[in-house]
Amino acid sequence: MPRPQKCRLVCAMPNTSRFSPDRVQNEEPVILRLDEYEAIRLIDYAGLTQAECAVQMEIARTTVTAIYDSARRKLAQSIVEGRPLTIAGGNVQMCKRRAQGHCTHCRCHRVFAKGKDSIS
Repeated sequence: MPRPQKCRLVCAMPNTSRFSPDRVQNEEPVILRLDEYEAIRLIDYAGLTQAECAVQMEIARTTVTAIYDSARRKLAQSIVEGRPLTIAGGNVQMCKRRAQGHCTHCRCHRVFAKGKDSIS
C-alpha cells in the first residue's frame, strides 16, 4: 500500500486560472494542478532551484522533480495542441502566514516584495 500523498505548501493562488487560445473548437482543457503551477512559478519565474523549491513547498526534492516534469508536459500539450489550460485542484495547503501579511517562511514572498532578482 503506497504512502498517503503529503500536502504541498502553496504560497498564493494564481492571478489567472484559465488560459485559452484564440480559436478554441470545444477542446477539452488541460488541467494544471496548483502544486504544478507552484513548481513552475518557483523554479521558472522566481529562479529557485528544485532543492529550494522543495523546502518552500515542504516536500522532497524528488517529488518536486516529478511535479515539475508533469507541469512542463501539460504546458507543452496545451501549447502544441492548442488546448485551453485550467489551473485547479491538487493536494495543497495555502500558506497561512502569507495571508496574514507577515510571512517569513515563503522565500517567494521576498521575490514579490523586493523584485525577482532578490533571491540568492
